[in-house]
Amino acid sequence: MLLLSPCTIDCPYCGEAVEIVVDTSVPFQQYIEDCQVCCRPISLSVAIDADDASAEPRVYATAENEA
Repeated sequence: MLLLSPCTIDCPYCGEAVEIVVDTSVPFQQYIEDCQVCCRPISLSVAIDADDASAEPRVYATAENEA
Protein backbone atom coordinates (compact mmCIF):
# COMPACT_ATOMS: atom_id res chain seq x y z
CA MET A 1 0.00 0.00 0.00
CA LEU A 2 1.42 3.38 -1.03
CA LEU A 3 1.35 5.96 1.77
CA LEU A 4 2.61 9.43 0.90
CA SER A 5 3.69 12.03 3.43
CA PRO A 6 4.87 15.58 2.64
CA CYS A 7 8.15 16.63 4.30
CA THR A 8 10.12 19.85 4.19
CA ILE A 9 13.90 19.76 3.85
CA ASP A 10 16.56 22.43 3.44
CA CYS A 11 18.52 22.21 0.20
CA PRO A 12 22.20 21.56 1.03
CA TYR A 13 23.21 23.82 -1.87
CA CYS A 14 20.99 26.92 -1.80
CA GLY A 15 19.53 26.57 1.72
CA GLU A 16 15.94 27.04 0.55
CA ALA A 17 13.13 25.04 2.16
CA VAL A 18 11.89 22.44 -0.33
CA GLU A 19 8.83 20.21 0.06
CA ILE A 20 9.22 16.58 -0.96
CA VAL A 21 6.78 13.69 -0.80
CA VAL A 22 7.95 10.52 0.95
CA ASP A 23 6.53 7.01 0.50
CA THR A 24 6.10 5.88 4.13
CA SER A 25 5.23 2.30 3.17
CA VAL A 26 8.96 1.59 2.63
CA PRO A 27 11.01 1.42 5.88
CA PHE A 28 14.29 2.72 4.39
CA GLN A 29 15.08 4.30 1.04
CA GLN A 30 17.80 6.29 -0.64
CA TYR A 31 17.35 8.29 -3.81
CA ILE A 32 18.30 11.52 -5.56
CA GLU A 33 15.85 14.33 -6.17
CA ASP A 34 16.59 17.69 -7.77
CA CYS A 35 16.07 20.87 -5.73
CA GLN A 36 12.96 22.68 -6.94
CA VAL A 37 14.77 26.03 -6.52
CA CYS A 38 18.36 25.59 -7.76
CA CYS A 39 17.90 22.29 -9.68
CA ARG A 40 20.97 20.64 -8.11
CA PRO A 41 20.82 16.93 -7.12
CA ILE A 42 20.05 16.23 -3.46
CA SER A 43 20.86 12.80 -2.04
CA LEU A 44 18.01 11.77 0.26
CA SER A 45 18.01 9.04 2.89
CA VAL A 46 14.60 8.33 4.41
CA ALA A 47 13.93 6.14 7.45
CA ILE A 48 10.48 5.19 8.73
CA ASP A 49 9.94 3.97 12.30
CA ALA A 50 8.22 0.61 11.80
CA ASP A 51 7.15 0.52 15.48
CA ASP A 52 5.44 3.93 15.39
CA ALA A 53 3.39 4.44 12.24
CA SER A 54 2.37 7.94 13.36
CA ALA A 55 5.98 9.14 13.70
CA GLU A 56 7.32 11.61 11.15
CA PRO A 57 9.75 10.13 8.60
CA ARG A 58 13.42 10.93 9.28
CA VAL A 59 14.79 12.56 6.14
CA TYR A 60 18.48 13.33 5.69
CA ALA A 61 19.41 15.57 2.77
CA THR A 62 23.01 15.95 1.61
CA ALA A 63 24.77 17.26 -1.43
CA GLU A 64 25.14 14.46 -3.99
CA ASN A 65 28.94 14.38 -3.70
CA GLU A 66 28.75 14.17 0.13
CA ALA A 67 26.65 10.99 0.20
